[in-house]
Amino acid sequence: MRKPVDLDEFDLAILEILQKDNAVPQRKIGELVNLSAPAVQRRIKRMQASGVIQADIVVVDPAAVGLPITIIVEVHIANERYDLVNAIKRSFLEAPEVQQCYQVTGEADFVLVVVVASMSDYEALTRRLFYDNPNVTKFKSLVTMDRVKIGLSVPLVRD
Repeated sequence: MRKPVDLDEFDLAILEILQKDNAVPQRKIGELVNLSAPAVQRRIKRMQASGVIQADIVVVDPAAVGLPITIIVEVHIANERYDLVNAIKRSFLEAPEVQQCYQVTGEADFVLVVVVASMSDYEALTRRLFYDNPNVTKFKSLVTMDRVKIGLSVPLVRD
């Protein structure tokens, strides 16, 4: 498990702003948190270098780009040998339909969030990722009915 990075109140305030809108100019962030724009820039660069900030992304509505079906998939594997687990992780990483992948404890070994244009596209994905993989013993699909909450914002704890 990764050790937390030491962040002060300025860092947390900057992160709060960036999690809501990463396009806010550094000058404006500086005004909001009482720092100069260069100081904000240095802090952002430090948080990027340390891995606190992992990416600057745009959140796209899958339905708006022709991917209206979101499916949660529980995947069960037969063998947890290191090389076999790494191989299945790679297959999930390489599949553009897989938005998120979690290796989990409990009954399932992995939980995936998948977006597809149609059920026939999902069927093709299941053949490629699950049926063609001898280490997958079973999978369970949960087709979503509504996107109630979507986000990657992390609640920031302040002492």
